[in-house]
Amino acid sequence: MTLPLFVIFFFFIITTSSATAHAHAHAHAHAPPPPSYTYDYDSGFFNNININININCGTSTNSTDSFNTTWLSDRFFTGGSTALVSEPLNFPLPSEKTLRFFPPSSSGKKNCYTFPSLPSPARYLIRTFTVYDNYDANSRPPSFDVALSSTVLFSWRSPWPQHTARYGAYSDLFASLPNTSSSLDLCFYGFATDAPLISSLQLLQLHPAAYAAPHNVFLVNYGRISCAATQPWGPAFTNHTDRFARSWLPASTFQTLPLNPYQVHFLSTGNTISAADREPNYFPMKLYQSAATTEGRLQYEFSVDAKMDYRVWLHFAEIDSSVNEAGERVFDIFINDDNVTRLDIYSQVGAFSALTLNFTVHNLTSNLLKLKLLPVVGAPLISAIENYAFVPVDPSTLPLQVTAMKALKESLRVPHRMGWNGDPCAPNTWDAWEGVTCRMSKDKTAFLISQIDLASQGLKGFITDRISLLSDLVSLNLSSNSLGGEIPPGLGQKSLIQVDLSNNQLMGFIPDSLASSNLKLVLLNGNLLEGRVPEQLYSIGVHGGTIDLSGNKGLCGVPTLPSCPMFWEHGRLSTSGKIAIGLSCLFVFCAVLLLAYFYIKRKRNDYDFALPHELMSLAAKRNRYHRQKSLMLLELESQHAKGLPSPFTPR
Repeated sequence: MTLPLFVIFFFFIITTSSATAHAHAHAHAHAPPPPSYTYDYDSGFFNNININININCGTSTNSTDSFNTTWLSDRFFTGGSTALVSEPLNFPLPSEKTLRFFPPSSSGKKNCYTFPSLPSPARYLIRTFTVYDNYDANSRPPSFDVALSSTVLFSWRSPWPQHTARYGAYSDLFASLPNTSSSLDLCFYGFATDAPLISSLQLLQLHPAAYAAPHNVFLVNYGRISCAATQPWGPAFTNHTDRFARSWLPASTFQTLPLNPYQVHFLSTGNTISAADREPNYFPMKLYQSAATTEGRLQYEFSVDAKMDYRVWLHFAEIDSSVNEAGERVFDIFINDDNVTRLDIYSQVGAFSALTLNFTVHNLTSNLLKLKLLPVVGAPLISAIENYAFVPVDPSTLPLQVTAMKALKESLRVPHRMGWNGDPCAPNTWDAWEGVTCRMSKDKTAFLISQIDLASQGLKGFITDRISLLSDLVSLNLSSNSLGGEIPPGLGQKSLIQVDLSNNQLMGFIPDSLASSNLKLVLLNGNLLEGRVPEQLYSIGVHGGTIDLSGNKGLCGVPTLPSCPMFWEHGRLSTSGKIAIGLSCLFVFCAVLLLAYFYIKRKRNDYDFALPHELMSLAAKRNRYHRQKSLMLLELESQHAKGLPSPFTPR
């Protein structure tokens, strides 16, 4: 016989035990949000909500459940395999029947769901459903942690309570995404050979001021109850909706006094409750249309992790029509024996109007958080209670260095088995990425990448130039792989002391940037490098360091290597060659200019000394006159010779 789902959740909450200093999934039982992915509403506050993602982990098709929730096929994961629970008929929703698990042998110890391109800054509700149900026939639930970005939030430790292992539980939290980021990583880390798992994952964008909390904490749900409810309501339980996709549980599991449940009376109304369903938290009206009351005192207890801070939200509405004025219902509210306030609901907001109070509880010394309502006048009354743990956000890796490492993961083609997912160094209780060593910054606010050792990992990519962003890198070892391409010119950080790129297929020349004065070890042997070796790099060996350039037939220019051609360096023209060619070109250019100048000068001279047209005409006429005169003289002389009188002979 299938156990009702809400009963399973209640049992799960009761049997929760603390395993780490952070919050645990075992205490939180809640339902999926309303449908749609990247859905824009037409009016009201929902114009500001455009991210609503429901992922059915382990499936390859989209589906819609009986509550009209649209579930997307599995996506955004970094690895793993899919499976079906062993008894699917025990689960009413399709999103609870399948799961994705992450075997460390194939996916590495760290795997993530990464939501890309999210609006930021923004506030989100994140909810998971986790179930084992002996899917692997090993009869042993796994031990693993779940972290959001750099902070561990839920810890699952084997053995799980029997009902938890068989039927699973929901967990939810509120988180803010700062404007320095556009993605959220929900990551899983398995212990020993255990495979983390997840059945469904949901993300809903909220009003930016929802459940206001310090910017450096997550709010993890440790209980959300509707005090007069007899069964869960909200998404996945009933058709009653909640704009923030919250589900509300009955209070019977949390209520401790009075011992006789019949001494507690439930009130309800169909009247409209003013001030409900308003920003920024949009608590649904149904929440205030019922309430629990008693002639004595009301007391509730929540299982918590000690030494953490909590925020308790209390919801009230005076729905008893017999209370018509202030002073007719007055009661004191105690949290862990501290009287936090004396409350008169009617005096504060009148009748049939929602009133919400919240209190922060610091440094608990017990694993129980107790809430008591003691009568002063009349009987105490309450509609709902929420309890959230303040989980401090732990330091993460410097964002620029995360960018560099993710680019390096792609360029080097790091295999999935190495688990290069999420933050390279955080959470600090987990191992860093395989082959990566981190250190804390001096101001204790971020992790820094100090060493990368990926020798003999079968890498076949290239070294991205974004490696220059690793400004705190001390040692780099990528030897004995099959890396191609060139050594990026950005490699040569001042922090760098050791570089081993030996026995790869690196080509091109050695960049001058690699000649760092701090380098003590440089191994570039067994590659396809060429060109002149920077003298400063070679001097590392002279000054007590170690350098090996053997096995690169194209290198030249330092002792033990061939001399470089005069004008040829690094497989191309050297600087001196370029200067020589430049000077030659300049000489030729100047010579051409000089010849052109003389040519133009000569043409100009020929034009300047030519006779004017008029002078040339006069000269021609004069020449014709002299020729005619000469002809006349010749003719006269001829006549004179013949005895004829000359006209020029004097008589």
